[in-house]
Amino acid sequence: MIKNAFISFQEKKEESRGSVEFQVLSFTNKIRRLTSHLELHRKDFLSQRGLRKILGKRQRLLAYLSKKNRVRYKELINKLNIRELKTR
Repeated sequence: MIKNAFISFQEKKEESRGSVEFQVLSFTNKIRRLTSHLELHRKDFLSQRGLRKILGKRQRLLAYLSKKNRVRYKELINKLNIRELKTR
């Protein structure tokens, strides 16, 4: 299901691979792949470090998008099923 969403999103945005949405989408796919890998290989510390780095990059991109365009941010969060943290 995620792969199909990725392909359909990629076909729509073929020319804008540098967009924030596309980058967050690719980071989300990498995060899901690394998470499933780490469920099998719990002591793979290099993959854990890579996962933390990718999580930080995605978090910074989402923070940027939420400041610049809140509507696009909400649409992306809903499309990728990423939970938004409630902050005051």
